[in-house]
Amino acid sequence: MMSQKFQNKYRISSARLQNWDYGANGTYFITICTQYREHFFGEIIEARLIASQLGILAEKYWLQIPEHFPYVELGNFVIMPNHVHGILIIDKNASISVETRLIASLSQTINKTGGISGDKNPMLQDNISRIIRWYKGRCSFEMRKLHADFGWQSRFHDHIIRNEKSFDTIQNYIENNPINWNKDKFCGK
Repeated sequence: MMSQKFQNKYRISSARLQNWDYGANGTYFITICTQYREHFFGEIIEARLIASQLGILAEKYWLQIPEHFPYVELGNFVIMPNHVHGILIIDKNASISVETRLIASLSQTINKTGGISGDKNPMLQDNISRIIRWYKGRCSFEMRKLHADFGWQSRFHDHIIRNEKSFDTIQNYIENNPINWNKDKFCGK
């Protein structure tokens, strides 16, 4: 990534795939790291996470993603001491029913301006960024009650999974992450 100036300040270019709609149906491999890769979520002992209270919350809210975003299905995921790996499958067609189609058509008549950003407001879009923003925000709110210093890195890593071979490789990587903890680039050693 290259740094660019915007309004006379340096900023990091987006790592997102240009011209890709991150709200489109697809399968996404997500990694979210804690701030400074601090081990908030527990420790790996004998190839298994022994979760702290924060690690238990990280799992609880990951499992709640489909309740808040009914078009999302969870693939494999793992909570590690300082990061979360997971697969999110967006399938907006699967969540459509007669009732929701009627509700959706009625709600489309409501003018959602999104403030100064108009219809480009990311909080009005059903996409990966909104899902991760909800997850990180929910976790942060609850976790800071237990550990005031808890924080996430400001960004997250994503990878669009484009075929079955890649999907299987990533599913296995996630499943084996605790076993390979000492070799993990997020380990922080």
